[in-house]
Amino acid sequence: MAAKPLPVKRVTPDYWEEACKHLAKKDRVMRRLIPQFGDACLESRGDAFVTLARSIVGQQISVKAAQSVWDKFTALSKTLTPAALLKLKVDDMRGAGLSARKVEYLVDLALHFSSGTVHTRKWAEMDNEAIIDELVAIRGIGRWTAEMFLIFYLLRPNVLPLDDIGLINGISKNYFSGEAVSRIDAREVAAAWAPYCSVATWYIWRSLDPQPVAY
Repeated sequence: MAAKPLPVKRVTPDYWEEACKHLAKKDRVMRRLIPQFGDACLESRGDAFVTLARSIVGQQISVKAAQSVWDKFTALSKTLTPAALLKLKVDDMRGAGLSARKVEYLVDLALHFSSGTVHTRKWAEMDNEAIIDELVAIRGIGRWTAEMFLIFYLLRPNVLPLDDIGLINGISKNYFSGEAVSRIDAREVAAAWAPYCSVATWYIWRSLDPQPVAY
């Protein structure tokens, strides 16, 4: 019988209320958006390894397809740890819907965690760029994925993911009446968001899709 994934504890950032007050005071769009979503806020779930594995599984496929593959993949083992993943058979992972390349990425991720190449216990003391540098050294993880990790797992309050198409589209929609915007335009808009760019980005995403995102 396939193992069922264990329930995960969800954590919300303690700065959220303060951030919303700051953004509503500094930015007219945020003042309009924030009340539309009630008590909903950013959530962190799972653990570092699971969060990154999930981001790899979901690359370049739809949210629905990613969830289907993830469910089949996590059913292969009672727990999803680096050691447990390294014991899985490649054929079984492929059978869950993973491409050969994603299997390679997941194995490389597990090797980095099991060998201690990533300094998970020191992340709390490290700045964002130092953590990004560690993560992008893992195959299959680019800057965008690392920034999503900073936002959704580490709950860092001031991440501005300029490579995220949703953020750019949301800024276009909410600040420029749908006109195309550059990274420079986006950075200028976000100047008013600091030190809570992650929170503002979350609300920009919600303006495009009311369903909260989680990794």
